Amino acid sequence: MEKEVLIAELDRARARLTAILEQADPTRLIYPLWKLKQVLDHIAGWDDAVIAALQAHARGDVPEVTAPRGIDYYNEQTVATRESLPLEHSWREYHATRELLKQVIRAMPEERGAIPLVTPWGAQGSVAGLVKVFVHHELMHAEEIEQILNQG
Repeated sequence: MEKEVLIAELDRARARLTAILEQADPTRLIYPLWKLKQVLDHIAGWDDAVIAALQAHARGDVPEVTAPRGIDYYNEQTVATRESLPLEHSWREYHATRELLKQVIRAMPEERGAIPLVTPWGAQGSVAGLVKVFVHHELMHAEEIEQILNQG
């Protein structure tokens, strides 16, 4: 597992998404049914799930399935549980969870990085594969949100 390569990919995707989100009007829908705050909360919620899975895996534990009712339900819950938080808090969490995720990846014992793990949605995968899913996830959101913003 090439930790710094994975972290560089996460940084690249996050920089792209952040650049798009910083252009968004917080009062406008920028993703179907979500404003800026809900998108930030959604991304931070998935970082939380990945952090929990990787921390458990690093300890040699089987990660808990954090989305046992499915991805859509988890998305709804992570946004709903953060609903009362101010936008500024959501921005801080969006950045802080990513920094914590990178720390967790750096601390992952090499031997654990090569062992399959249970992903937050219950599938088997690799540490690198899990990280790459979320790189793709953020790049996909960046592209979709950019298209919505460009439509005016």
